[in-house]
Amino acid sequence: MLQSASRPDVSVVVVNYNAGTLLADCVAAVLPQSREVLVVDNGSHDGSIEHLAARFADEPALRVLLSGRNLGFAAACNLGIAAAQCGNLLFLNPDCCLQPGAVPHLQATLERHPRAALVGGLLLNPDGSEQRGCRRRFPGLGSAFVRLFGLTALSRRWPRLLAPVDLHGEPLPGGAEPVDAVSGACMLVRGAALREVGGWDEGYFLHCEDLDWCMRFHRAGWQVLFDPAARGIHHQGTCSRAVPLFVEWHKHKGMLRYFRKFNSGLVASLLLLPVAAGVWAHFSLLALRQLGRRLCGRSA
Repeated sequence: MLQSASRPDVSVVVVNYNAGTLLADCVAAVLPQSREVLVVDNGSHDGSIEHLAARFADEPALRVLLSGRNLGFAAACNLGIAAAQCGNLLFLNPDCCLQPGAVPHLQATLERHPRAALVGGLLLNPDGSEQRGCRRRFPGLGSAFVRLFGLTALSRRWPRLLAPVDLHGEPLPGGAEPVDAVSGACMLVRGAALREVGGWDEGYFLHCEDLDWCMRFHRAGWQVLFDPAARGIHHQGTCSRAVPLFVEWHKHKGMLRYFRKFNSGLVASLLLLPVAAGVWAHFSLLALRQLGRRLCGRSA
């Protein structure tokens, strides 16, 4: 393992909630690539922290912060920020395993782009395909309204209304390029930008807090970059598989918070109410489908 002094000046913040053995794999991949790794545990009860402690019993670069309960992703990230000792911070999901050299590459990208607040890497599914969400456009109230109410004909007059939010279907760029947003599952954030804009918005419990942060950095005049040369495998959904409806609730709630926070004016006011109704109708359908599956499973 590399000596601490030879590692990049990066603190890695990993928020854990029942990630199982993937947590230790995640930490093993980034320990040689960073000065310190901070695992913030949100009250896990699956043995993941005990497994981590046993595997890295003598690792001084690893620190575990026990929140004692599930604070949500944003609040746990802010605990990591408060404890971090390095200049830049990498926020990494516990079910994400970065390839060797990914962290130094992201750090070098930040150094080459002084107006970049953060840079995200290329997240891959286990089958090697690009994962949705690692590079995105900002979702808009207008596009949400069009999709929720089936008004796709409007896209002929205003094509951007139905422009996809996720960019995983587009060719990968040859190097780092500006995007609206990257995934909070893997983002390296410049300390100076963080101090200027502030930490994660704890009004989000789970989902959309990364979109919020990217928007705030943009509005403060910073860039957000996506660099496909820094790669990792993301076993998406590991921490939320046992509570899918809970996750969907917070995903829908977070999207509405995002829309309310960053949209103002008469048009936004007129769109917010029907969009909110459509969002909760969509959640209700998901809940009914899940209930139906459970009932069918019990009767089988």
